[in-house]
Formats: sequence, structure tokens, C-alpha cells
Amino acid sequence: MEDLDRHYELRLTAEPCRFGVVRRIVTAHLRHWNLASVTDQTLLGLTELLANVHQHVGPTAPCTLRMRSDADALTVEVRDESPELPQARTPDPLDAGGRGLAIVAALCKDWGAQADESGKTVWFTVATAPVQTPALLQPVELALDVDPLELEAVLAD
Repeated sequence: MEDLDRHYELRLTAEPCRFGVVRRIVTAHLRHWNLASVTDQTLLGLTELLANVHQHVGPTAPCTLRMRSDADALTVEVRDESPELPQARTPDPLDAGGRGLAIVAALCKDWGAQADESGKTVWFTVATAPVQTPALLQPVELALDVDPLELEAVLAD
């Protein structure tokens, strides 16, 4: 049986110019783990957590990304050195920001934050199911009620 307990960790600074590279790394891991179906919601949640570190902790604040996948869930964590916990807000309709954690909560199975003596970890969990090899890469049996000679004539046109 395949080992479905997977881990990945990356230390980085919360600079927006690095976010694209981090998203490509995460996308590659999700594909390798056969979890491509949760890529969009994972990248959206991750980008929000990294942007929060950039905005609320500091533009070059160090942080650590951790991903862990088991048989039915993917957990993404971002740890930084600030003990200040994020707060989900209800912004006014015309506010330009303040919706990120609400979006993460809507897209994910669960999310949360925990502070300790050296900082905090903000995380979210996405429900997963292993994705099978795409059908295009598997042999397909064709059931045709066409005479092979007729088919050759159609294909020759």
C-alpha cells in the first residue's frame, strides 16, 4: 500500500516577489502527491496567509511554510515570529481588503491560528481524495458497431 503521509517544509521571507515561486513549488508537490484537484483553493489560501505575514508582521519577515497530507486531508501552515493572531473581519462593502480569512474559511474544511512563546502558526485544511491518473493516459477500449472496412473509409477522408 502507498504511504499517504507526506510532509514538506520551506523557509522564506514574506516578500510578494517570492509568492509566485512558492506557488509553483506547492503546485509541483500537489501534482506529485496526486492532489492536483485541490491546487486552486490551496494556492489561494496560501497566498492569503503569506500576504498577511507581509502586511501584519513585516515586508521581509521570515516565515515557514509547512504542508502535510494524509489519506483524506491536506494541511497548510504558515509560521511567523509574531504572537499576534489574525482576526477574520467583516469589512464594509466598499473596503478594498479584509476579506482574505473569510475566503480561506469558505474554501477550506477548517482553519485556525495558534500562538506560542516564539510566534504563531496559521493553518488551513483542505479535504482531499487521491486523483487517479487522467483517463487520457490510460488505454481505452472502444466498442464500435462499425465494420472495420467502413471505418477505414471514413478515416481515409
